[in-house]
Amino acid sequence: MKGHDVFERVADAQVSPDMSVAELIELYRKIHGFMAGHLAEAVEVLREGMGAELRFLSFTGNLISTGLRGVLAQAIRERLFNVVITTCGAVDHDIARSFGGDYYKGFFEADDSQLHERGVHRLGNVFIPVKSYGPLIERVVFKIMDELAAEKKSWGVRELLWEFGKRIDDENSILRAAYETRTPIYVPGIVDGSFGTALFMHSQSSGVKLDLLVDMKELADLVFTAKTSAALIIGGGISKHHTIWWNQFKDGLDYVVYVTTAVEYDGSLSGAHPREAISWGKVKPRSRRVVVYADATLVVPIIIAGLLS
Repeated sequence: MKGHDVFERVADAQVSPDMSVAELIELYRKIHGFMAGHLAEAVEVLREGMGAELRFLSFTGNLISTGLRGVLAQAIRERLFNVVITTCGAVDHDIARSFGGDYYKGFFEADDSQLHERGVHRLGNVFIPVKSYGPLIERVVFKIMDELAAEKKSWGVRELLWEFGKRIDDENSILRAAYETRTPIYVPGIVDGSFGTALFMHSQSSGVKLDLLVDMKELADLVFTAKTSAALIIGGGISKHHTIWWNQFKDGLDYVVYVTTAVEYDGSLSGAHPREAISWGKVKPRSRRVVVYADATLVVPIIIAGLLS
């Protein structure tokens, strides 16, 4: 078979109640079928990719409504990655949770009409009271922007998010972790959420403006001067595309791991494999790459633990 000149036998595996993360990953390698081997390879690819100049962490906003938020903040704080690309939803949830928003364990089968009547949003099986989301985010944004508007009237998104991170006292905050480590965090769809809407509303009286081109210049300077790059891309959408889009300007990613539940057969960007990105120059033909089909909340902690171990 093409690309598989040497075959290795599948080995039977056994678990131990006190096995280490490294042993667990090796267990997945032995199990091999069906995503187990891909998960083990993902850790291997990223371990090798830790030597790259640019190491991108890309993820979707829904994950920050879960406890995975702390793991992602840890990955940033441990400097496993030095560029973050995400969505406005991630900023929304991070700010809401950092400033006292209550997020609850819920269930998928809830009656959404009843939740609506009770003033509760549902995000999968996470329940978010309305008062813990939009109104809270708006209050925080207005308070901080009142301070920042006195400094200057034009802000890049990355520098603005560092200012918010500076004012957060929560070790599980991705914004705080990015600020502490001076990790640039880029949000190309910043107006697509509560944070962006609150910025717009505040700007009507303050005159503050966002300069998205400042972020593009920063990202361009990073990419155009880098020889090697790696990425852990969790989920799809704009954060995934922005990551691979910019890497085409250095002839593509050298190492890339996709964690996704989207299929490729509808032609969507979210489901597209790294091999498709090769045709666009966004991933190098000789890159190390793998796709892990799985819920990110299940496998990302294993991947990050594998890198830290």
